[in-house]
Amino acid sequence: MEGEAGEAPGLGRPAASKDFHFHHMDLYDSEDRLQIFPEEDTQMRREVVQAEMTNKSREPMKGKAQRDLEEEVDELVHLYGLEDDHELGDEFTDKSTPRIEVSEYPPYMMTGREPLREQRDWRLSGEAVKAEDLGFGAWGSAGQCQDLREAYRYTHGHASEEYECYVIPEEEDEEEAADVFCVTCKTPIRASEKVFDEHKEHEVTPLSKALESAKDEIHKNMHKLEKQIIEMENFASHLEEVFITVEENFGRQEKNFESHYNEILETLAQKYEEKIQALGEKKKEKLEALYGQLVSCGENLETCKELMETIEEMCHEEKVDFIKDAVAMADRLGKFLKTKTDVEISAQPEFEDQTLDFSEVEELMGSINTIPAPSAPVINPQAPNSATGSSVRVCWSLYSDDTVESYQLSYWPVQESSSGKDRAEFTMTVKETYCSVTNLVPNTQYEFLVTAQNRAGLSPASECAVYITAPCPPIMKSKEIRSCEEAALICWESGNLNPVDSYTVELTQAETPGASGVTESVVGIPTCECLVQLQPWQSYTIYVRALNVGGPSARSEAATVHTTGSYFRLNEHTCHPWLTVSEDGLTVVRSERKAPTREPLPSDTCFTRCVAVMGNLIPVRGRHYWEVEVDECLDYTVGVAFEDVPKQEDLGANRLSWCMRHTFASSRHKYEFLHNKTTPDIRITVSPRKIGILLDYENSKLSFFNVDISQHLYTFRCQLHQFVHPCFSLEKPGCLKIHNGISMPKRVTFY
Repeated sequence: MEGEAGEAPGLGRPAASKDFHFHHMDLYDSEDRLQIFPEEDTQMRREVVQAEMTNKSREPMKGKAQRDLEEEVDELVHLYGLEDDHELGDEFTDKSTPRIEVSEYPPYMMTGREPLREQRDWRLSGEAVKAEDLGFGAWGSAGQCQDLREAYRYTHGHASEEYECYVIPEEEDEEEAADVFCVTCKTPIRASEKVFDEHKEHEVTPLSKALESAKDEIHKNMHKLEKQIIEMENFASHLEEVFITVEENFGRQEKNFESHYNEILETLAQKYEEKIQALGEKKKEKLEALYGQLVSCGENLETCKELMETIEEMCHEEKVDFIKDAVAMADRLGKFLKTKTDVEISAQPEFEDQTLDFSEVEELMGSINTIPAPSAPVINPQAPNSATGSSVRVCWSLYSDDTVESYQLSYWPVQESSSGKDRAEFTMTVKETYCSVTNLVPNTQYEFLVTAQNRAGLSPASECAVYITAPCPPIMKSKEIRSCEEAALICWESGNLNPVDSYTVELTQAETPGASGVTESVVGIPTCECLVQLQPWQSYTIYVRALNVGGPSARSEAATVHTTGSYFRLNEHTCHPWLTVSEDGLTVVRSERKAPTREPLPSDTCFTRCVAVMGNLIPVRGRHYWEVEVDECLDYTVGVAFEDVPKQEDLGANRLSWCMRHTFASSRHKYEFLHNKTTPDIRITVSPRKIGILLDYENSKLSFFNVDISQHLYTFRCQLHQFVHPCFSLEKPGCLKIHNGISMPKRVTFY
């Protein structure tokens, strides 16, 4: 801020300078502003606000009324466009305008550091005083309009400590984005900052490169985290299986204890009833015997008493009568005395100590710990993807009532030729109902059986189950891989003695060799080759896996395929004995040595008459282009032929081949374009050192070009009802070098 601050009349504080400009400040985003009221509500809101401004403009506002006034002021100011810079910016420059007291607004509506003073002078321009110019015709006096303006300023501005007025700070320039990353300090900086001098000795890198590096590190850590999650999930699954096994075993043990204890209680109750019944019978028997003796003794006593009384009566009788009765009584006493009286107690009163027999209960108690031997387990069929090349996971189940302490797992490889006596059998002891068997041979069938064991003994053996390990990784046949701009033919060998179910080809773009993901997978391939559709102008890293019931094998060795052009190698199986194919399969050589006198035997696969060799088939319809590097003094033949072309005939001598032949004699070059022993009359003046060949399946054309001078030589119209092979022939010692996998020149596309 510039300019001198003068003393405003009537105030003891400095006033704002004339050169000082004021601007309104809208603290709210456009989305937070109150939209213009509908027309039917405008008049009602005007009356409400006018009443509030008239009645309460001189009274202090507190609490809710204060906030209501503030909101109404915001709405009306926005409704009538009073936030415009021209209406609110220059109203404080004219000192001749009347003063308006604004002490009715509460202190919290201002951001000044001093308490609110009772009066402040605000100088408004003469034009701003007129209510008509501001569109306030319906709002009463100019003082009310000024009150409205002051309320807006207090609610949307902040007080300057120097001028006691509302100003808006200048907006700071947006900071320039950082473009360099300090690796040492691990912070982004700007190369243009002075602070960059502090990082001169530090390791710095472009921010984009640091960002990519950070992303790569995050991806690597995520990949490691995914592996750890998989391992933890497998471990959790293992723990869950162990938990279930332990729970089942203890559940069976608990049921067994409960059953035995119930049986013991039943046996004791039965023994109790039997003993009580026996005691009752003995008691009854003794009491009956004692009662019989008591009755007999009573009878004898009665008889004795009767005899005594009779004898006493006889003693008082006369002698004659006494003698008569005494003889009879003597006989009677003699008979009674001869009768023996049992004076011994037949049943003793004391209780006989009976010994209780708890042998059965003891046997039952002992049987609690004597668990019966378990029944034969049942091996589950092999689950898909449960094996690797060297291990297999075997699972089995058991009847729920059996208690098992351990299992004996036996296994041996399935060999048809060997007998059971000679087989190599292995045994493992495990606690769970599953086992991972390791150190096995890939793609091999194994027979498994399992027995359960506890204290009682060993269970019968389960039935045998056949499990198979995953196959070995296939072996890539890199020399037989062919490709073009749109596809590639991938070839491999099984690498397994036993057949596999299928193969899977995995493709990964070669631009990201460290990537673990797979761009594309082709599954369910029954044979050892696959034609894969690809994107042109790309490089791919290709892997192959073999699959069987046990699961997939590990990846094969990587093979790289480029789709920049057609790529093939020479097939050594079709090569004439006089020719030699280089190791890379792209050069054929005929040596200077003399040819043997004996002709090779006729064959359907290799050439015997024509000294030629064929390239591998490119089984993709479209355009294929390759080049052949030749010597202008060399006798050669280049072209294409069907796979079943007669090997005892020259190339171009039948309907199954289309060729360009060159012969050199006496410094004279002769070029022929042969098909079915016919050739057009064509003269070639410039001998090509590199011949370009374009095979066009779509248009049934075969074109030849002089690559050095971009000259079109000749085009065959071919009836290509099936795929053809490139073919090459050397009539004299020399060599032909093939250039393929190259992009097709634009000039050849016009033919």
